[in-house]
Amino acid sequence: MNKPFNLSEHDQKVLESLFVPFEGALPSPLNLDIEAEIKDDIPEVKTPLIEKSIKLELEGIRLTEERKLDEAISKFEKAIEVAPSRSSVYNNKAQALRLKGDDDGALKYLNRALELSSQQARTRCQALCQRGLLYRKMENISAAKDDFEEASKLGSRFARNQLVEINPYSALCNQMLQAAFQKLQ
Repeated sequence: MNKPFNLSEHDQKVLESLFVPFEGALPSPLNLDIEAEIKDDIPEVKTPLIEKSIKLELEGIRLTEERKLDEAISKFEKAIEVAPSRSSVYNNKAQALRLKGDDDGALKYLNRALELSSQQARTRCQALCQRGLLYRKMENISAAKDDFEEASKLGSRFARNQLVEINPYSALCNQMLQAAFQKLQ
């Protein structure tokens, strides 16, 4: 966004958050905007089973990025079998299911990721954002708002932007500001 006036950095950020469009599409499943202010997750103890699960999960992520969704889901299932308490695997499997069009399956795995992620802030934040987007897509705005609020508290700029977009007063303000800036140009 161009800086039309001499605005403070804070005011510029407020305006930028208002003008971030939501195209109706969900963001990339594996890399939401999660800011550095989120504390690092408590590291996993690297047992041979955890390492095997991580390897399978990384293969699943690669396959998801290549849109080989059935293969990716299979890798995630194997990673879960090896280490069923790793929350990130459930989150990533949910994203592959979402991309495949299985929103109900994705919600099931996001819920499980959230059950397991109390010590993994990044995974928790991603799962909350993804579930919030699915709720928003399903027009369950109240549930979406709850998830975005929690993710926002964890440091997600993306979640804060979503909260602005689903707020009817912000939407009206956004429309008025856009019209005002268009008249100034």
